[in-house]
Amino acid sequence: MENNRKTAVERLLTGYRRYYTVTRFDGGPNPPPEEFNGICEAGKLALPMLPEEHSFVALCEYYEKAEQYFLFRTNELWSTHQEEFIFLFSVTNLTKELFEACRDYAYEEGMKLAHIGPGHMYTYITPVILCDTAEPEAVKALEKCKIYKSFKFSFHGWMDFHVACFEASERRLHFNHSGLCMKKNLEKILGNI
Repeated sequence: MENNRKTAVERLLTGYRRYYTVTRFDGGPNPPPEEFNGICEAGKLALPMLPEEHSFVALCEYYEKAEQYFLFRTNELWSTHQEEFIFLFSVTNLTKELFEACRDYAYEEGMKLAHIGPGHMYTYITPVILCDTAEPEAVKALEKCKIYKSFKFSFHGWMDFHVACFEASERRLHFNHSGLCMKKNLEKILGNI
């Protein structure tokens, strides 16, 4: 089962590298510095305190900016930016307490990394937990997890919290309601492990 979890980690990170800036914290290989384009704020993270057999694997960051201007760039009509932070965790047995620790860590650190202000459209904070087994209470807490926040009545955008979990022993995926948007892609990447 541990091999399935390690295979899942490598497949996910390979897929995320196409669109995200990936910074590993588990000792795995990071891409060369010349591959990083744009903002990379993983250096600001304080690592979580997790028990020995559990680890925070990587942070995947995605930033996008859209703007419209008239004739010259100095004549900007509007601009927006969107961002997503995926926190990848690898655990042996997901308990409710461990899920809450991962959830709280991802929320707190993701909010610190978010660029909230004029022009901000949305921030998605997404913990993805890969585990060998998951206790029913943990799955229930994961599926009921709902965190949403708007800033200045949505004039400065919003934050939505997506959660996904891959249970390697059962080859099952679990999501909260907001995280269902990841279902198709994760099934495609993790389907034949």
